[in-house]
Amino acid sequence: MTTTAVKETRSHVHTGLPGVWGLGLRRGALEIKQFFRQRDQVVFTFAFPVVFLFLFASIFSDDVEGAGIKASQLYVPAMMAAGIMSTSFQSLGISIAVERDEKVLRRLRGTPMPPAAYFLGKIWLVLVTGVLETAILLLVGTTLYDVRLPSDAAKWFAFAWIFVLGLTGCALLGIAVSSVPKSSKSASSVVVLPFLVLQFISGVYIAIDTIPDWMLNIGAWFPLKWMCQGLRGVFLPDSAQVLEQAGSWELGRTALVLGAWCVGGLLLCLLTFRWKTRRDG
Repeated sequence: MTTTAVKETRSHVHTGLPGVWGLGLRRGALEIKQFFRQRDQVVFTFAFPVVFLFLFASIFSDDVEGAGIKASQLYVPAMMAAGIMSTSFQSLGISIAVERDEKVLRRLRGTPMPPAAYFLGKIWLVLVTGVLETAILLLVGTTLYDVRLPSDAAKWFAFAWIFVLGLTGCALLGIAVSSVPKSSKSASSVVVLPFLVLQFISGVYIAIDTIPDWMLNIGAWFPLKWMCQGLRGVFLPDSAQVLEQAGSWELGRTALVLGAWCVGGLLLCLLTFRWKTRRDG
């Protein structure tokens, strides 16, 4: 974010729009506008999971024995989950670290804007990008890989709460992890590496029934594994449950884990978030 963006935020504050929610909405509109102005970032954000979906679904396209699905169908909900985490955890973890290093956060903290409005703006950004990312992947999955849309309201409701809880938990985790990089130069490495590892041990790139149990147990501590499993329960037939570690979709446990990450992520943010870098005190 540039100095101009900070000045624009100041001007929004001084126009007298009352309330944190109103300011958060304006801040969100500014974040979204800035995101879509960076065309290379937009293309990379939305194209990356689609390209990986195409590659893996093209390479692994055989029928999965005993599951009633093709291997390519497994990748659609998995890439949707990875896309949600990419637009929330990875995006916020890197962008906030960069804004802190460039002293954007420090300047914003000096304005009358309530701190909560800044975070609400980020939530609006990840909500919009998360919805678009998911819609694109769902369109590709239904048109190219025979993934069927749910036919009953219960599964659509499950899709809604998995999306909301997953996006919220990952966004809060991204805000918390943004305090780990010492500078903007190291932000990508610090955030992308654990995200990449999680994708391999959570069933994104490798079928869940071929991953060692000890890796799955590590992945089960984090939200990505449960988002993948929950979305498979929404978009795949019940016959595919045999591939899961527990032999079922475990939607109740998915809700508990994702809800716990929302609470835990909020606590981590409150304990770790800083407006200034370590060298600034």
